[in-house]
Amino acid sequence: QGSSSHSGVGLKRLAGRRTGLVPTAAAAPSPHRPAAMPSAAVLEKKAKYDARVCSLLENYDRAFLVCADNVSSAQFMGIRRALRPLGAFVLMGKNTFMKRCIRSYVQRTSDERWAGLADLMVGNVGLVFVKDSLLDVRDTIAEFKVGAPAKMGVAAQCDVTVPAGPSGLDPSQTSFFQALNIPTKIVKGSIEITADVQVCTTGERVTASAATLLGKLNIRPFAYGLELMQVLEEGSIYSPAVLDITPDDIVAKFRAGLANVAAVSLACNFPTQASVPHSFVNGYKNVLAIAIGTDYTFPQAEKIKAILSDPEALAAMMAAAAAPAAGGGGGAAAAAPEPEPEEEEE
Repeated sequence: QGSSSHSGVGLKRLAGRRTGLVPTAAAAPSPHRPAAMPSAAVLEKKAKYDARVCSLLENYDRAFLVCADNVSSAQFMGIRRALRPLGAFVLMGKNTFMKRCIRSYVQRTSDERWAGLADLMVGNVGLVFVKDSLLDVRDTIAEFKVGAPAKMGVAAQCDVTVPAGPSGLDPSQTSFFQALNIPTKIVKGSIEITADVQVCTTGERVTASAATLLGKLNIRPFAYGLELMQVLEEGSIYSPAVLDITPDDIVAKFRAGLANVAAVSLACNFPTQASVPHSFVNGYKNVLAIAIGTDYTFPQAEKIKAILSDPEALAAMMAAAAAPAAGGGGGAAAAAPEPEPEEEEE
């Protein structure tokens, strides 16, 4: 009876599996279970962070978007301490929550100055809010760069070349250099590299062998700090390189553009405000040429005619015009007559 009862139970389970009425295993937890509500302390912390972000967005109108890769906590402390007298504030946090705070502030206040900021929050980034000079804050941040060794898999900041010369390593490390195809020789009981070897290229990943070699030679080729990515000012977003433009650069570019407009206008015989002064000068030259070639004269041409009629005056004028073009040659020309007194003495 016991065996028949067990077989009956087995048949019922088998039939249930075929019809789908009896589960084959314990029910797995549903992946769509609602997430547990955060505690009151977490909610209060998020509310304080949101209030801080909204206060910064309201009180500041300029900021740097910075990348914080490979920046230590000690560097952050030094940067915050140095920026505090300049009225700047460093804000870091989770990108998702920072985006949420920024977007809710823009929707609530209709302040479009920060509307494009949320889309830029990608990667390990943060914000440096600035009240005073952007240049001063940029220079202060640049002071807190710390040298770091090359790590495997990290993108190289610059080309790294191992210079030729003593390496300070004992001859037992020769096989390591041979594996990297680095020419060496043994000098006074140590390995000496005989030629410069480039081991890293800008933008490429550092290989394991290159990282090991630079570590053995105690070379720290990279420097890490807060990297400025974008500048946000009164709703405008531009590259930090724009901060290097000086007023002299702007004037030079404006003059070059004005010269191009004048040249095109003169070539097309289409007068513009930029070409009118050149047109007047060219017209005066034409009239002056006619006056010199004929007996016709006018007050402005009489002086030129007088100079042309006097060869000495013309030579003096041509010498005065050639002196600035000669530049430093004037000193050599003045020094040439020095041997003459010696000939008189003889």
